[in-house]
Amino acid sequence: MSTQVVVRMPDRLVRELDELSQKMSRRRSEVVRMAVEQWVSADSNGGKRASTSRARHLIGSLDSGIPDLARRHREYLVKSLRRAR
Repeated sequence: MSTQVVVRMPDRLVRELDELSQKMSRRRSEVVRMAVEQWVSADSNGGKRASTSRARHLIGSLDSGIPDLARRHREYLVKSLRRAR
């Protein structure tokens, strides 16, 4: 490593970082590097990769009972808003 960065964090976040580093059996600095690396790579991809990977387990997990909801979502939404008035 050639450059050192000093970061100030709230005590709560440091405690959580310490717990995580113990759980992962890694040094605090390694966990911070991993987090920054993931954040930077997600940002360089427009955040798309990180968002989809976090929600991947939810895709297809709900059943609305409306077979064409994806195609006609706007129509259903407008209809629902009109009923709410």
